[in-house]
Amino acid sequence: MRIFLLGLILSSFLGYLEWGTDQRMLLGQIEWEILSKLFRDPVSVLHPFIVLPLAGQILLIIAVFKPVKWLIIAGISGIGLLMLLLFFIGLLGANWRVILGSLPFLFLATLTLIHWRKMNRDRNAAP
Repeated sequence: MRIFLLGLILSSFLGYLEWGTDQRMLLGQIEWEILSKLFRDPVSVLHPFIVLPLAGQILLIIAVFKPVKWLIIAGISGIGLLMLLLFFIGLLGANWRVILGSLPFLFLATLTLIHWRKMNRDRNAAP
């Protein structure tokens, strides 16, 4: 389970954004800028699409050490909202780079939830 969670955290940095005529960044780069602004001007980073994914990453980091179901689901949900939004923006704009940037996280999130469900089913079936 820890490998899945670490993969989710790392893949959350791979989301790709493009805006304007020549602006583009990976979510990891954007997150670095946000964290540096957090200490200088905390109010400037208070937006749901900034706070929820950051909270999701923090919850997944905690879940690496203590894998609790609600931590994992909340962490995936926090980051997943942004990744799903990016995925649909990529689909609507026919931007394959944005689509491909969100797919690793979405794929790993699906695998993690399937693995968690299978693990719990096997645990409950054992005498």
